[in-house]
Parts: sequence; structure tokens; C-alpha cells
Amino acid sequence: MESSSFFTINDDQIDLYQVVKYLQISGKLNQFISDVLRQYVLEKELKTRDDINISTALIEQAIIDFRLKNQLTDPEQFQTWLQNNGSDYATFYESVSFGFKLEKLKAVITEPKLPEYFIERKIYLDRVVLSRIMVNNRELAEELHTQIEEGSSFEQLAKEYSLADEKTFNGMMGPISRGSLPDILRASVDAANLGQLIGPIEIEGNFSLFRLENILPATLENTQLKQSLQNELFEKWLGEKIQNLTVKLQVS
Repeated sequence: MESSSFFTINDDQIDLYQVVKYLQISGKLNQFISDVLRQYVLEKELKTRDDINISTALIEQAIIDFRLKNQLTDPEQFQTWLQNNGSDYATFYESVSFGFKLEKLKAVITEPKLPEYFIERKIYLDRVVLSRIMVNNRELAEELHTQIEEGSSFEQLAKEYSLADEKTFNGMMGPISRGSLPDILRASVDAANLGQLIGPIEIEGNFSLFRLENILPATLENTQLKQSLQNELFEKWLGEKIQNLTVKLQVS
């Protein structure tokens, strides 16, 4: 493949081969190729679909909103902004349109798979709020358990005896993914009622008492969670598409 001028710096013509060398030396060639492949797959997919239609009015309104938000209502000011960002109106319009198409494609591809994927991931999405008192020997842990059962304050004992950082917060650990809990603790938490004392349980050489403060079950009604799962599914789909490509770098 013949070398061709890619762009000019001062009076120097920078050809495609030199661009690739710069990317190789900087360690950014793989990311560059990955970005190109990603865009190639997406554009090719969009061309083959007749279920991804975006109205012109929606795109134009999005551009108006962008200009209002960024104080670019003056046409000359907007044109200057486009030039400063290496773009023109046609390219900017295409970029906005692509953004809408991408979101619609994401929904079309992921929504049929979302309920099953949610169930598969639910153990990691459900969260629990725990309080903990962590000590370095079983005898002390059992003694503290007895004191709490007899009416002593969990919070006060956490401040006095716990080796964990959260002792400054009365032992409160905050929301934790169920899936990230050690198996022995997760089994006990799943069987516990709110406010119930758990343990002592040995974890990594220390002995801990836990109290179940709250259960925060995941739900697809949570818009942020749903979007996060859709992104995960879409990236998996896209990754599989890219893996099936045959790519040859031809620069000389």
C-alpha cells in the first residue's frame, strides 16, 4: 500500500506510516485500532437494520439544545466552535444522529436478553448493609457476642474493640454486594433477619460479629442499574462481533 499524506505539521507532510509509528511508540496503536474496529462494526450493523430510525426533528432539537446549553446560539459563534473542534455542521449532525442510533441499537439488542442477564447477575446486584466488630481471637469475639445478647451496645463495643476501620462509624460498613461476601458469611446473612447478630465468623484469620442492618434488593425498575446492565450486554455483543473480524494492518 502506497504511503499517503495524512496531515501537515508546519511544512512537514505526515504520512499514514509515520502516524502508525507514532502510535506504536506511544503504546496507543492497539487502542486506535480497537476504536476503528468498534466504529466499523457499529456502522455496518446500523446499515443492515431497518428498525433503527431516528426522526430529523429529534436530531435538530438535540442540536438546538446543545447550542443553548453551550451558549452557541449565534451562527458565527457556532461555526467558529465547529472549526475549532475540527468539524463542520454536516459532520456534527451525523455525530448527533449516530448517538441516537447507537442508543436505539443498544436497546434493540439488549432488551430481549436483559431479564435473564439480570437474574444471572442478581447475587452481585443485591446489596446488604452490615455492621461489624472484628477482633483477632475467637474467645473475645464470643465474649462480645454474649455481652451484646445481654444488652450491651453493639456500637459502643465496636468503638472499643473492633480492629476494622469502620469502628469510627460504630461498626457500620455500608452497602455491600451480596456476591462479594465470603460464602460462609453470605449463607449466614441470607438466613438472618434484620437486626440479627451473626457470628463470630472467622475470615482471613480474624473473628467478626456482624449485624444485618438492611437489605437492598436490586430491581430493573432502577433506571441507572438497567442502563448499566444494558451497557454490559452491549459491550459483550460488540466484543464478540469484533473477535470474529479478520484484520490485517497494511501500512508501508
